[in-house]
Amino acid sequence: MVGRMSAMALALVALGGCASFSRDGGFDDVGKAVSQRTGADARWVRSDADRGAVAARVKELLSQPIGPDQAVQIALLNNRGLQAAYAELGISEADRVQAGRWVNPGFSYEYLTRGDELEITRKLVFDVLALFTMPRRVEIATQRFEAAKLRAAADALQAAGDARRAWFDAVAGEQSAQYAAKVKASAEAGAELAAQMARVGNFSALDQAREQAFNAEAGARLARARQEAIAASERLARSLGLAAGPAAFRLPERLPDLPKAPREPGPLESTALRERLDVQAATRDAAALATALGLTRATRYVDVLELGVEHNSASAQPPQRGWELGVRLPVFDLGDARTARAQYVYMQAADRAAQIAVNARSEVREAYAAYRTAFTVAAQYRDVIVPLRQKISDESLLRYNGMLLSVFELLTDAREQAASVDGYIRALRDFWRSESDLQMALAGRAPGSVQ
Repeated sequence: MVGRMSAMALALVALGGCASFSRDGGFDDVGKAVSQRTGADARWVRSDADRGAVAARVKELLSQPIGPDQAVQIALLNNRGLQAAYAELGISEADRVQAGRWVNPGFSYEYLTRGDELEITRKLVFDVLALFTMPRRVEIATQRFEAAKLRAAADALQAAGDARRAWFDAVAGEQSAQYAAKVKASAEAGAELAAQMARVGNFSALDQAREQAFNAEAGARLARARQEAIAASERLARSLGLAAGPAAFRLPERLPDLPKAPREPGPLESTALRERLDVQAATRDAAALATALGLTRATRYVDVLELGVEHNSASAQPPQRGWELGVRLPVFDLGDARTARAQYVYMQAADRAAQIAVNARSEVREAYAAYRTAFTVAAQYRDVIVPLRQKISDESLLRYNGMLLSVFELLTDAREQAASVDGYIRALRDFWRSESDLQMALAGRAPGSVQ
């Protein structure tokens, strides 16, 4: 008996040892998915050595003015909120490993006396049902682990998209503030000239008031533009995980140029359904719940099955050896409630997965429409509005030099030209934001979507 019990214990140890943690915690698949979609490297910081390597890489990237790609890379390495999200991988893998291990056996020891009689009972109890259902439970946990990988990759893509959009906002904010400062300088010059001309009687009180009002409004617009630039830079600092704020990075002076032509749509909807990580994760979750529903149905009536091995010894009596089988009788609980719950949970997941697929197709269509509209508007500014304003300004300068135009008319044209350039900056920013949103709608999850 002792030999058989020892052999069984060794078999249990070997069985439990089959379920172990992976070397990478599942992150290699996450990093590969992120790299394929962003071209940047994702890293899960789990040690001081990892943290030191990340800090060195981030410092290297920050040593030069950062572009949108560098912003994405810094966010993927340094955003602590994203690192916290990766912990869900470890939790899910722990559940998978736990599902592959048999429940610990129970041991009881009885020591009974009656006068000079002594009776000792030793019992070792094993949960046999847990062994029978282990393959299904491992399958369920593995599917959920795969879904957790997809969600982690989706979180990384979301952080990358946020950093990319924040970069465009920050650069555009600085450009807009610079042009607002130029408009303010022009307004101050006009107001000062109007005041001088009014003092010598060559300018009406009405025209002077108009110049003063424009100067005051230009000052308000400059203050607003500077605040918007500060806010955009702070959003970028948060996306990059930089505690020092905007002081930690430098930005280029201007946004990237508008491309010559927009990208063609291609098979947007099929690409979204194939590539989007939220669609894949929802499908994995539904598959895991389908397997769980099958397991619940299989164990509806019997959810506890225990095998016990006994060894009894008594005074002056030969020892007793045997076994017992324990099962819960389905008298009060027939398992219908558990089965119904599992059924509804699966139906909920299946419907949610179907709706996420519908949302993905709609969101990618909407994102592409916004992308084309933003390109059209920015191109109109680049090709028509800004050149026309420049031509008007040049013609006005010629007329001013020929004493056919007053200085105030020249200043007005200069202000309108600056306003058109500021409009182009904002249109260009909107285009690059829409381009980032389209990338997210094709690969991860559209900004602002509700899951």
